[in-house]
Amino acid sequence: MASPLVRKLEHGAALSQDDRARLEEAARDVRGVGPRHDLIGEGDRPEEVHLILEGFACRYKMLPGGERQIMAFLVPGDFCDLHVAILGEMDHGIATISPCKVAYIPQRTIDELTSKHPAIARALWWATLVDEGTLREWIVNMGRRSADEQMAHLLCELLLRLESVGLAHENGFDFPVTQEELADTLGLSNVHVNRVLQQLRETGMITLTGRRLTIHDVDRLQEFAGFNPNYLHLVKRARPTRERAA
Repeated sequence: MASPLVRKLEHGAALSQDDRARLEEAARDVRGVGPRHDLIGEGDRPEEVHLILEGFACRYKMLPGGERQIMAFLVPGDFCDLHVAILGEMDHGIATISPCKVAYIPQRTIDELTSKHPAIARALWWATLVDEGTLREWIVNMGRRSADEQMAHLLCELLLRLESVGLAHENGFDFPVTQEELADTLGLSNVHVNRVLQQLRETGMITLTGRRLTIHDVDRLQEFAGFNPNYLHLVKRARPTRERAA
């Protein structure tokens, strides 16, 4: 079975068998990392690109008073720092949430993949644009949706993202995120997060047992959250007629 990286990038470009093999080869240096461990700190200048293959990680910023804001969840198939070599140093931190398997890819390998394999370059560009679209949606989520709508929206997003790489089944997925981490994500207190989760459980829309989350009525939860998956760009754009003819 294809890796989460290949499964994800195939939404962004038509990859050849050679493209898939090159991507699998690039991610061969895999290391286990424990939960709640910093992969990269703000101000670091990483020499390698980090790719999540198993587990959950997050992007975050620390405020002067010690508060943390989580700005993105990283799931299998997601790069942590694809273009950091262009910027020079990290402007945020990246930490694991659960035990993770992380591929360490030299920057020169990324440069070679993008220069010699146009389909891979297109797919990586697509992945970057999707990251930007997701950040825009998170801004709308925090700025304009109520707390219960924010939570529902986040759960709808994670279901689709994990389904797209083969890691969600029967509308359920492993969900190792703590209530404190949800609070840091949604800008809520721990007490408010607990209350919102209880409300969603009581409506019968979700079940959270241990670290397994199940959405019982996806359509209902999406309608409640005002969820439109267009920002994830999982539907491939048709190629122009001339390109298909060529």
